[in-house]
Amino acid sequence: MCAVEPSPSTTDTEPPQPPGPQAGHAPPDIRSAPAPLVRSEPVRIADGVHVIPDNRVPLVPNIGIVVGDDAALVIDTGAGPRNGAYVLDQAKRLAGDRRLYLTTTHFHPEHAFGAQAFKGVATIVCNRGQRDELCRKGAGYLDMFRGLGPHIAAQLEGVEFVDPDIVHDGRAEIDLGGHRATLRAVGPAHTASDQTVLIDDSVLFGGDLFETRMFPIAPYFPPHDTDIDAHRWITVLDQLLTLEAGIVVPGHGEVTDSSLLRDVRDYLRHVRDETERLRARGVGADEAAAALEKAVQARWATWENPEWISFAVHAFYREGHQTGCQAERPR
Repeated sequence: MCAVEPSPSTTDTEPPQPPGPQAGHAPPDIRSAPAPLVRSEPVRIADGVHVIPDNRVPLVPNIGIVVGDDAALVIDTGAGPRNGAYVLDQAKRLAGDRRLYLTTTHFHPEHAFGAQAFKGVATIVCNRGQRDELCRKGAGYLDMFRGLGPHIAAQLEGVEFVDPDIVHDGRAEIDLGGHRATLRAVGPAHTASDQTVLIDDSVLFGGDLFETRMFPIAPYFPPHDTDIDAHRWITVLDQLLTLEAGIVVPGHGEVTDSSLLRDVRDYLRHVRDETERLRARGVGADEAAAALEKAVQARWATWENPEWISFAVHAFYREGHQTGCQAERPR
């Protein structure tokens, strides 16, 4: 199992650490925030579809529970085994004696590090890339998140990584009886292996591909983790818009509609274009981030966590530089 035998690709490198100056700024300081506890009651948002809302508490995700005639699907777990156990209890309460499935939108701790509560109780399903990314990076992210504050470390106490029971290579469908869940691997974007979950072609769960009234989380942490693909993230959002989902469940923030996908895409496009403009003028990454932060924050004045703007600029700058180098390489 990857929990006890890290893949060879990670044994020679340090695990991810809290990002330093090379990322421009530190992530939002959440030491004074409430403990990341999943404790809300499930709220029905569509026929058979419920969400345990995050209530805008840092490091608490929106969690889905979809109940069909024959089975139920849980989407994401919260951070750590106690949150996972709470989510499992809520799922059992709604599902009764129906068969349970669990899937996760990506490997980050608040979305997937409660999976051990479901092992042996639910069938755990995810895309292969996500399983592999957890194996490569899980231990490092566990250390990093523990370092964000004692109230977070307490929720991550006793975390054990578990392997999925079923791994898919791009697309999988789960027939819940009267409701159908379509799982699609869409990364790299926010991570190397994002997965979306579409219920009955109408309710879309996308994890941290989009947040409501929050600047998108851009996990560009060199040299420890640079797998974010900010350019492709825009493409993914364009593709998701074609689904025309009537209800969109973000990784964090309020449940909304597909206008959220446009909002996040337009923000990323703007940061991409402005970053490329400054890079073409010879402006360095740190200077570009500093130049853009104030203007971007003013344009999206109602969005929270502006600290992530700098990370997005650095990610686009790195990708633009790589593309430029490739274009200039002689044949």
